[in-house]
Amino acid sequence: MFNQKHPIPTLIPRWRLRRLIKKHPIAHHLWKSVTRRIQLLDRLDPVERAQLRAMVIWFLAHKTIWGADGLTVTAQMKLVVATLACLPVLKLGFSYLDGWSEVILYPGAFRVSHARSDEFGLVHDQADALSGESWLHGPLVLSWEDVRQNAFRPQSGRNVVIHEIAHKLDGLNGAMNGMPPLHRTMIRENWTQSFTAAFQHLQQQLAAGQQPDINPYAATDPAEFFAVVSEYFFTAPQVLVRHHPELYRQLAGFYRQQTK
Repeated sequence: MFNQKHPIPTLIPRWRLRRLIKKHPIAHHLWKSVTRRIQLLDRLDPVERAQLRAMVIWFLAHKTIWGADGLTVTAQMKLVVATLACLPVLKLGFSYLDGWSEVILYPGAFRVSHARSDEFGLVHDQADALSGESWLHGPLVLSWEDVRQNAFRPQSGRNVVIHEIAHKLDGLNGAMNGMPPLHRTMIRENWTQSFTAAFQHLQQQLAAGQQPDINPYAATDPAEFFAVVSEYFFTAPQVLVRHHPELYRQLAGFYRQQTK
């Protein structure tokens, strides 16, 4: 269910980073006005905030953020998206966001058509309304309304940007299957056991008609499970600590952050 390949490098020369920050600065008043409203950043100390700002500058210099369906994307909107996208990789490094270059913002939920087979083998086109979508080697697609709500009026276990970035991290091994590239210090068997046990527990809760510990969407498949529990790790870590403490420890080891 959860498979691993080799980890990837994360370092970038300091001189290159300094040059990037000088070439693409973020106005102090803009940075303050946006980040002070994002509650997820409250746990960061001054050094981590400075690191995050540097990563956001890198993100904005390397990713194109544009609006669809007539949405005008402002500098503030770009900063919100970039900040939330960089938070999960704050301790991982810039290279974890390599391999794609675009963020597409829709005003609200957007409709995507998928071909699906029924029990008779017939293929039907089905349109789903989504708040986010992440392509393995393509763009990050987001609903601005959901991004804004998640940033400034957070809900437990909900953050569409973190969810979709988790998919991007998951896909660094070549497939979105619930297993991002683990660090050399991590033990693959421990990851597999804790994730498989929690995934099966959620499926059993749903099959028994019980109130699930986390968002039932996580039971869709291992890839969605990893993305959903990543949302909880950053927005509601106490839920994971209470119900799945070993899962929390594995996520803390991967993201190299303590969020509780």
